Amino acid sequence: MSRNYNKKEKEKQRKELRSYGTKYEATMWLLLKNRNIEGVRFRRQFSVGEYILDFYSPELKLAIELDGNDHYSIEGSYKDRVRDKWLSTHGIEVLRIENCAIFENQQAVIELLKETVQRLKSSAQNYRKEIL
Repeated sequence: MSRNYNKKEKEKQRKELRSYGTKYEATMWLLLKNRNIEGVRFRRQFSVGEYILDFYSPELKLAIELDGNDHYSIEGSYKDRVRDKWLSTHGIEVLRIENCAIFENQQAVIELLKETVQRLKSSAQNYRKEIL
């Protein structure tokens, strides 16, 4: 079975992305690190398959992607759809947040993150109950 998470060959690229991230990523990381959102641990620049996710919670299988101008072109939008579909087939939910929202409406971003995390935690608990 091949390793699908944080593949060794992506390590250099992940480190570069962490070192040279955008101001939006730096601000989002301040919101997410130290389990600030509902006690959930997030990782930054985490790779899954061939993709490197901006932020990822292995516990919830939740990816958070920050979208800048490139994502709103025809090509960027297409790539995002392909990527999101691949991730969803691997049980990963993708939450996309527009870069400018990090600064222009940070409280709404925090509320969206909390609601999403609570929903996923609740779904996981209900799933565990069904199995038992």
